[in-house]
Amino acid sequence: MKYPMGIKNNIKKTIHYGNRGMSLEEDINITNNYYREEDIAVIYKKPTPITITKVDYPSRKEAIIKEAFFKTPSTTDYNGIYRGKYIDFEAKETQKDRFPLSNIHSHQITHLKQIIKHGGIGFFIIRFSKRNETYLLKGNTLFEFMEQTNQKSIPISYFKEHGYLIIEKLKPRIDYLSIVDDIYFEGGPYEQNTKR
Repeated sequence: MKYPMGIKNNIKKTIHYGNRGMSLEEDINITNNYYREEDIAVIYKKPTPITITKVDYPSRKEAIIKEAFFKTPSTTDYNGIYRGKYIDFEAKETQKDRFPLSNIHSHQITHLKQIIKHGGIGFFIIRFSKRNETYLLKGNTLFEFMEQTNQKSIPISYFKEHGYLIIEKLKPRIDYLSIVDDIYFEGGPYEQNTKR
């Protein structure tokens, strides 16, 4: 559209495609809020452990962190409790049709193996952003892939065959606990378990 006196219209047309602009982390945080509000599970994002070395105080009520470093390597992204079981998982996104194993660090693998060994539930949630597909992959399934192959990435076909597609909904956004019910618990979905 042209305006008088040569002023140009800088308004850009926005096209919305569902959740394509939302990150996996945002989706999981919204989902976890829903689980807590509905008293289904208590799962939180783990804070990254940092040590602050320099702080500026522009006023008595404000502090600005100027310098900090990571204290220890972070383990996984999320943990909590669901149906009496400890849950721990890592969430990652990729733009490609393959998931690079370099995105998972050795200390995270060690951590999840320990969780599973001691009876906890450990898994990965991987989003293929270009396709807008999100999968849950059991920790042991990923570890088997790593032990049986020298590949540096996992093709999406592996997730389709060995993982579980998480269907996006309004509430909860990405209902990963319904999949956890199917693969880790005997009995019905959590909706039935919350009707006491």
